[in-house]
Amino acid sequence: MMQTMQNLRLPLILCAAIGCALTAGIFFAFSTFVMQALALQPPEPGIAAMQSINITVINPWFMTAFFGPALAGIVLTILALQQWEQPGSIYWLAGTLLYLLGTIGVTIAGNIPLNDALAIVSPNSAEGMMLWAKYLNDWTFWNHVRTVAAFLAAGMFTISLCNRAGLPT
Repeated sequence: MMQTMQNLRLPLILCAAIGCALTAGIFFAFSTFVMQALALQPPEPGIAAMQSINITVINPWFMTAFFGPALAGIVLTILALQQWEQPGSIYWLAGTLLYLLGTIGVTIAGNIPLNDALAIVSPNSAEGMMLWAKYLNDWTFWNHVRTVAAFLAAGMFTISLCNRAGLPT
């Protein structure tokens, strides 16, 4: 079993690094232009569009890209804790923590509650318009945090590859 896990290290590192980078890219797009484009719309179509995004994002492709790096990172962290002397162990642990806390944790504690609040308002109501202005600022702030966390996690997993190859880190 341990040998099988050792053989899976490189694919797991690649999955974690690429998955974190992909997630960072998705969040980067939202932070740099999607949310700004929605903010330029009148509240009613902006709210309706974001409500649609929040429904359609729950699909197998996104969920795999979002949770895959976490799963790979958890397995790598278990390997790192079992054999701390492995090259890259500290980077696996750092990447996993950054991703779990800064990306998934922030999504659960920050973005999802905002999405849930937006889901129940009527886009053409006074309540919806008031919520929308706050939502745009708060959601985008937390999205910046998870963008940076996913980017840094991708960097940690990538550095671990350099460490495995004997390159200076």
